[in-house]
Amino acid sequence: MSTEISQEQSPQRLSLTPEAATALVAERALALAAAHPGQRLAIGLAGGPGVGKSTIAVDAVAAINARAPGLAAYVPMDGFHMKHKKLEALGTVRDKGMPHTFEGAAFAAFLADLKRTDHAVSGPGYSRQIEDTVDDAFTIAAPVRLLVVEGNYLLLGEAPWDVVRPLLDLAFFIHVDRDKVWARLMKRHAEAGLFTEERNREHIARVDLANYDRVEASAGRADIRIDIVSER
Repeated sequence: MSTEISQEQSPQRLSLTPEAATALVAERALALAAAHPGQRLAIGLAGGPGVGKSTIAVDAVAAINARAPGLAAYVPMDGFHMKHKKLEALGTVRDKGMPHTFEGAAFAAFLADLKRTDHAVSGPGYSRQIEDTVDDAFTIAAPVRLLVVEGNYLLLGEAPWDVVRPLLDLAFFIHVDRDKVWARLMKRHAEAGLFTEERNREHIARVDLANYDRVEASAGRADIRIDIVSER
């Protein structure tokens, strides 16, 4: 159960621009920190691929720290992709991005440790330039009290992901319409320049949009659902 709202209740639903969504996440996180002084809290931003949740998370951390320097830090789930060599060994490279190609249990354990530790901790990130994880990509300093956690699968109800939701003191779900997600993902893959357009189309249709549909089904486990209003 989160600090604010029971998972059994329907989430509050709002339609906001990305800028307004960022401001709301920052305001609610600051209010939660004020209500629970001295505690380290986790604010989750979930949603399918291509909905802009990482941008909102990073910008919210910047907004929080502009008002309370050092209070917040960004914690990405993507650093817990399985290493590419492991996917090759398992024969699951083509599925990369699906829930079973992540170290879900390790991510949950990492988040649990982050919430209770009193010293600096480094964590892994993910590079789209090399399509692989990067060790020690970020460090959570000891004074941080707000962990802004972002990832597709934070709200899934099946193991090993089901242990993540109870660790989130406040959970947001970010929604963007499916057709806009398709266009954004095509642009993202093209900018990376690692694969052909044909491969990108196949991967988006088979993996990314399947993930989008799966993640959308978990939206009811959030405290607040934000439908993004954007021209792009």
